[in-house]
Amino acid sequence: MHKALRFMALAILIAPVSLAAQTSNVTLPQDKGPNKVDVSSYPAEQQKSYKVFTDKCSKCHTIARPINTTMSKEEWERYVKRMMHKPNSGISDSQGKTIFEFLAYDQATRKDKNPSAFFKSLSDAEIEKLKAQQQ
Repeated sequence: MHKALRFMALAILIAPVSLAAQTSNVTLPQDKGPNKVDVSSYPAEQQKSYKVFTDKCSKCHTIARPINTTMSKEEWERYVKRMMHKPNSGISDSQGKTIFEFLAYDQATRKDKNPSAFFKSLSDAEIEKLKAQQQ
């Protein structure tokens, strides 16, 4: 029983690093979309959050990737936590919270109104297929 729990804990810790490594060297369809959001109509706090989001998230992948991906609030929360734990992300807990709040706000304000204009997040199998095609 203890071995199973340790294995599960290790898998939970390794999975984010694995997923981040899987997507950092592949071009996703989302990467080819718009690479900015017009946040001029967003509240001032969200405009500041957008700056943190673009500064931090563009270090490891195109900023177009999250801008053109639609996820549930829970999925965004998991995604941001994964990215925070990526080596050299430099995303602090408070910055992670800011990024998540921006992504959740943007999802509700912009993406939920026209979900067909955005890409769903890809599964590991879909990412692996794209990697194989791009090699």
